[in-house]
Amino acid sequence: MAKLWAGRFGKETDLEVNDFNSSISFDCRLYKEDITGSMAHAAMLGKQGIIAEEEADKIIEGLKGILKEIEAGKIQFSAEYEDIHMAMEQILTERIGVAGKRLHTARSRNDQVALDMRLYVKKEIGEIKKLVIGFMEELCDSSKKNLDTVMPGYTHLQRAQPVTFGHYMMAYANMMKRDVIRLDNCLEGMDDMPLGSGALASTTYPIDRDFVREQLGFARVTDNSLDGVSDRDYCVELCSALSILMMHLSRFSEEIIAWCSWEFKFVELDDAFSTGSSIMPQKKNPDVCELVRGKTGRVYGSLFTLLTVLKGIPLAYNKDMQEDKEAVFDAIDTVKQCLRVLTPMFATMELCRENMKKAALKGFINATDCADYLTKKGMPFRDAYKTVGQLVAECVKQDKSLMDLTLDEYREHSGLFDEDIYDAIDLKTCVRGRNVTGGPSPEEVSRQIAVIERFIVTVQTA
Repeated sequence: MAKLWAGRFGKETDLEVNDFNSSISFDCRLYKEDITGSMAHAAMLGKQGIIAEEEADKIIEGLKGILKEIEAGKIQFSAEYEDIHMAMEQILTERIGVAGKRLHTARSRNDQVALDMRLYVKKEIGEIKKLVIGFMEELCDSSKKNLDTVMPGYTHLQRAQPVTFGHYMMAYANMMKRDVIRLDNCLEGMDDMPLGSGALASTTYPIDRDFVREQLGFARVTDNSLDGVSDRDYCVELCSALSILMMHLSRFSEEIIAWCSWEFKFVELDDAFSTGSSIMPQKKNPDVCELVRGKTGRVYGSLFTLLTVLKGIPLAYNKDMQEDKEAVFDAIDTVKQCLRVLTPMFATMELCRENMKKAALKGFINATDCADYLTKKGMPFRDAYKTVGQLVAECVKQDKSLMDLTLDEYREHSGLFDEDIYDAIDLKTCVRGRNVTGGPSPEEVSRQIAVIERFIVTVQTA
């Protein structure tokens, strides 16, 4: 198949070079964006009188037919095509003749691919946001059901203070909220239409870039043609946002992996979202979470690929930039796949509430509340801290909890202790008393849920 740029060359491209240079195997997924951009460009060429309106209409109808056939599975992209842009133009020209050869007037593949990638990323950001919001909705639903489900909170993976499962899940909901905001920021920052930049120095044709911008739904046109064809900041920014999102999903997955173990046994995964062992019949493995944790590194790799590819490229377009696509595509695919399986896994997960409660009763996670009890009765906090530390040491020696100590044993350490100490260090009291903004009390977690739910509605109606 003759190359559209073959006029300058006296030899056929070496087959190895052709395969090495070709991107059709992966950029074929941009077919819809390429056709959409080409139709807007053709309409503009006709409106401006750069080509006859009849030819513009013929091009647009031809492209619509090609799009319909691609989506019906009737067109397969041959490896002989260099890229999706050449493929579309060649298929179009084969169908409508000379008019197809006029489509590329006043544009370059450089601004064409820049447009296609922006259209694709804009669309995919919307799809990823929907999936993140779906996960946030499940977190809110679970939190509502577990406002009073007491469990230990941890620092250094040591039992620290009492919280609730609802409070715990809202921590992840807030992380997801920031992930959505980051995706929105990326979308707003990249909403510039690059077509019209040409190869690097725009064009001498009287094009109407604002017309094309309006047709394609962009907020602005790019302000510099060199930047228009060489900018991939938004790809880096997207992969950065996706890397942070995956980091959050990985942390969440690590929690579930630990909680599934017999050492914790806080949760039980549904059979449909677990796997077994080929040799150990008792095993029920949290493979979904482990794969999310592993695939996080894959998304990080996409970010580093883009940063490395772009760091040494002079203006404007260089073939190195072809390497942006597989990294972006893989990061998007990975994040979407992880969210699609993690969300229903979480929704079907059963909580072992009694095990959470038993774990909360151990580990002296009400020790701070015991110290606060003394402080509220007039003892300086540092003295109260030391007193309770001595009580804990005594409990460890006797294999007791703070609730097991008698009032006499308490009073051996301070006369400020009274019968109300037992209510003060009851785990539900400890949780309900933390009613400050951001705390784990049921009332406060309910407020947090309402904030997230309002955010979700705002995103869904935007």
